[in-house]
Amino acid sequence: MSTVSGVSGGAADAWENPLRDPRDRRLPHVAGPSGLVIFGVTGDLSRKKLMPAVYDLANRGLLPPGFSLVGFARRDWEDQDFAQVVHDAVREHSRTPFREEVWQQLAEGMRFIPGDFDDDTAFKSLRQTVDELDAARGTSGNYAFYLSVPPKFFPKVVQQLKRHGLADTPEGSWRRAVIEKPFGHDLESARELNALVHDVFAPDQVFRIDHYLGKETVQNILALRFANTMFEPVWNRSYVDHVQITMAEDIGIGGRAGYYDGIGAARDVIQNHLLQLMALTAMEEPLAFDAESLLTEKLKVLRSVRLPEDLGENTVLAQYATGWQGGERVVGYLDETGIDRASRTDTYAAVRLEVANRRWAGVPFYLRTGKRLGRRVTEIAVVFKRAPHSPFDATATEELGENAIVFRVQPDEGMTVRFGSKVPGTSTEIRDVSMDFAYGESFTESSPEAYERLILDVLLGDANLFPRVEEVEESWKILDPIEEYWARNGAPAQYPSGTWGPKEADEMLARDGRSWRRP
Repeated sequence: MSTVSGVSGGAADAWENPLRDPRDRRLPHVAGPSGLVIFGVTGDLSRKKLMPAVYDLANRGLLPPGFSLVGFARRDWEDQDFAQVVHDAVREHSRTPFREEVWQQLAEGMRFIPGDFDDDTAFKSLRQTVDELDAARGTSGNYAFYLSVPPKFFPKVVQQLKRHGLADTPEGSWRRAVIEKPFGHDLESARELNALVHDVFAPDQVFRIDHYLGKETVQNILALRFANTMFEPVWNRSYVDHVQITMAEDIGIGGRAGYYDGIGAARDVIQNHLLQLMALTAMEEPLAFDAESLLTEKLKVLRSVRLPEDLGENTVLAQYATGWQGGERVVGYLDETGIDRASRTDTYAAVRLEVANRRWAGVPFYLRTGKRLGRRVTEIAVVFKRAPHSPFDATATEELGENAIVFRVQPDEGMTVRFGSKVPGTSTEIRDVSMDFAYGESFTESSPEAYERLILDVLLGDANLFPRVEEVEESWKILDPIEEYWARNGAPAQYPSGTWGPKEADEMLARDGRSWRRP
């Protein structure tokens, strides 16, 4: 395993496989001796994503033979009960085929600790279990603590880890904390949470999960831009008209009323996912593909973001109303179980931002996200200016739109390039056509799930794909004034479920002479 740079944590980070030639690109990175402790292991995220991802990594040979998985939750289970829950989750949700021999090896290292987060006895038992696994499984004291719990429990869990010595790093080993979004609900709370977490774990021991950054297409943005010469010359204000970044969901809040109400779409998605995608799209070329270089360039973008002077004209918040979706009648947000009829929480948010630097000056970035929209899709569309002069008459180009490069983040990962081409025939008629690149068709292996890549990177100590504390705080600086404006001005707009959002969002772009893409 090659040395991982950019993250400290003792001698373990400097270990190298003496039999591996660093020029050999065939062997993937394999995690060294280590274990993973998941708090909130009975939740949906853990059952549907984390535990299947651990199995898939083991199935691909990317985990060490003695890897250990410890679950912590408020259930009165024995170790074998926990193993059965993991088994069922893996059977249902894993990406790779189920193999009994892989499962048996993984199951030998599984343990379960029942208890509440303020239960000192449970954390003493966790400490004892970690020590026992070190001896029995050879984990070498290397543990990552994954907080798959509501944000309000982050401080309590972190403080308990400190109190019981679990955050203490043994000589030559590492300890890391993995924290799910949202990281705070505004700048002030984010700073308070950072202070609490960093009192226990050093900044380079904290891995903030943004699962979008683990997706192949998101990582491929940098590869396409900086490993090729055909895109970068036109990636600037001279050629780009505007950029649209969309994350649409076709589902409502489901049973998450307690979590979602009071947070909303902008805090849940724009503050982290969409601003990260914007930073990757707009950033300059980094000096190297390492955590510090990427952080430097992304921070330049986030610090250059300028809000529009008139937030009323250039931002929209809305809630889904009753409508038809997937062939059935669905209720509006205010009619969902557990939602206050007077709630002002947004299920749709759209904002217009600009990046005040030489490359992007004057180019608007439109970010939108929403629930109960037309379909589930996440994409980045870089839309180019029209040709400054056309030798064709208006009738020849009346069906010609704007050139665009579209990165499809989900569900069908890939990229589309849209341009104009002559329609076959005796007359001159130019119409939009598309060239399409899809991962599933171009490569022989399927893309790993985002959580596979991110969990492996945590175990390797590779922080490239994890937002750092500075990025989190800069993102809140962008969103906080918008949230404050919304809190002072009017109720959210309404849009029928199954549509592409409120008319106010269409009007926002129409004022600029533009329109939203239909993904």
